[in-house]
Amino acid sequence: MQGPIGVFDSGYGGLTVFKEIQKKLPQYDYIYLGDNARCPYGIRSFETVYEYTKECVFKLFDLGCNLVILACNTASAKALRTIQQNDLPEGKRVLGVIRPTTESINEYTKNNKVGVLATQGTVLSESYKIEINKFHPNIKVFQHACPLWVPLVENNEINSKAANNIVEKDIEHLFSLSSEIDTIVLACTHYPLLLPVIKNYTPKNVTILSQGELVANKLIKYLQHHTEVETQCSKNGSLTFHTTDNAKNFEENATIFYGKPIIASHIDV
Repeated sequence: MQGPIGVFDSGYGGLTVFKEIQKKLPQYDYIYLGDNARCPYGIRSFETVYEYTKECVFKLFDLGCNLVILACNTASAKALRTIQQNDLPEGKRVLGVIRPTTESINEYTKNNKVGVLATQGTVLSESYKIEINKFHPNIKVFQHACPLWVPLVENNEINSKAANNIVEKDIEHLFSLSSEIDTIVLACTHYPLLLPVIKNYTPKNVTILSQGELVANKLIKYLQHHTEVETQCSKNGSLTFHTTDNAKNFEENATIFYGKPIIASHIDV
């Protein structure tokens, strides 16, 4: 039975990834689910993130999705592998955002020194370090957690003085780990919205990677190589947005991330 592609995030951030996926693959049907009632995930334990993520993934399966993208770094770091190994019903697939980024990182770094900016949860999981070194053992990875960046974005403080001060300090900290970093991965889906500010405090020769486009490009290749999955995806160009919190609030804040107005409905998981 064909169904939409599900896109899950703990809140709004996954919309920055979803926007790129939908731009490059507009023909498919999509359901986006934000677990706003229980976000942020970044500060929660592995067990809690796994349980919450599994509940939301299975809600998307119940809504007819055969393929679900975890457009959330914390969920991809703390829950994806366990769900893939232990929980998937036959004919269902779940993909994350970490592997598409880490697989192709060697195409961007020239000196094999890569910085990763992420939430506390993603940094502590060491997922980026492990995955990058699995594909590219010669790349040195320097990580720094930026816990204040998500609240800055969600409170629409992107252009504030506080945002500039906080981002400047975090970038300084990253480069104090190694002044030779030539590529930075923004390993949280909120962070691309701070890109203009990040660029202000990053050396001009440094490449800054947002995940949306990388994930979208990898999804195109995945669907080309896995025709058995692709044929299970319905193609009417429809978009549905759900949130576990207040739908009106979600609609107002989603515009910051998605770039255009949406209509959302509340859903329980």
